[in-house]
Amino acid sequence: MPSREMTVAILGASGAVGEQLLRNLEARNFPVKELRPLASKRSAGKTIRFRNEEVVIREATPEAFEGVDIALFSAGGGISKMFAPEAVKRGAVVVDNTNAFRMDPDVPLVVPEVNKEAIKKHKGIIANPNCSTIQMVVALKPLYDRFGFERVIVSTYQAVSGSGAKAMKELEEQSRAILEGQEPRTEVMPVGALDKHYPLAFNAIPQCDVAQENGYTLEEMKMVRETKKIFSDDRIGVSATCVRVPVLRGHSESVYVELNKDFDMEEIRHALREAEGVILEDDIAAQVYPMPLNATGKDEVFVGRVRRDTVNPRGLNMWVVSDNLLKGAATNAVQIAEYLV
Repeated sequence: MPSREMTVAILGASGAVGEQLLRNLEARNFPVKELRPLASKRSAGKTIRFRNEEVVIREATPEAFEGVDIALFSAGGGISKMFAPEAVKRGAVVVDNTNAFRMDPDVPLVVPEVNKEAIKKHKGIIANPNCSTIQMVVALKPLYDRFGFERVIVSTYQAVSGSGAKAMKELEEQSRAILEGQEPRTEVMPVGALDKHYPLAFNAIPQCDVAQENGYTLEEMKMVRETKKIFSDDRIGVSATCVRVPVLRGHSESVYVELNKDFDMEEIRHALREAEGVILEDDIAAQVYPMPLNATGKDEVFVGRVRRDTVNPRGLNMWVVSDNLLKGAATNAVQIAEYLV
């Protein structure tokens, strides 16, 4: 890590991803000269712990970004649109973890293991992709480089932490209520702002985010659009089905990809084994495969159940798991910040 120390702001410091950003900055020994945690007026005055010290959360205002070198944003798209230009105006580089700027042609959309060269093209803002997209493209990168592909079909099994701390608490309360023979209270899932809500406990809800006109959800279309942008390849066809499952943390994905070249399975495993940020756990006979419980708290993307498709000889199926709050959000953002310094 370079010796130059930075003033780092975290917008959304009191949220689930904000807490992980703090832990990542500590764990990766990021050169923080001053930490500036920012949040809403409601959270201002509270403290967070960083490197064994209590740091007071400040209210997010345009002036709060004076003197900031890097600003890590995770407080919602509307907040990002409001404050990112203000932070850039004051000299900060913003790494934004929301959907606000991801498809802006002037904003790089970056997963360092896949397209770190895009970081150099930033004009003050760099976008962190959707958590589901991040883990998928990390697993696909070595296959894209070696074999090429034009089609991906993915089904996701997404943890409730992707909807925030309130959703996590609701899942715990619902599980307890059902086990005690009570009616579970539902206010958050699948989307808090919608009229209908369903219990996630002992259930699976095939809706992550709001519906789009084409019958897909916004989460599914994020994966379609973001994959093309990250690989800089509009030929890639992506079809996604995103499902919320009663797991607290760690997204899982069933990924089918059609490669452009013939392959043998040992080539595939070697490519994955050597890939940056990937850990291969692939021995079904020995019951070795990725699971969200084991991926929680880890920065890598875990890949297993790797097998040739039974119909298409150039088709490949994989099971991809990662901690959605770490590599899917905080770790990826801090990695980008590391390249900036």
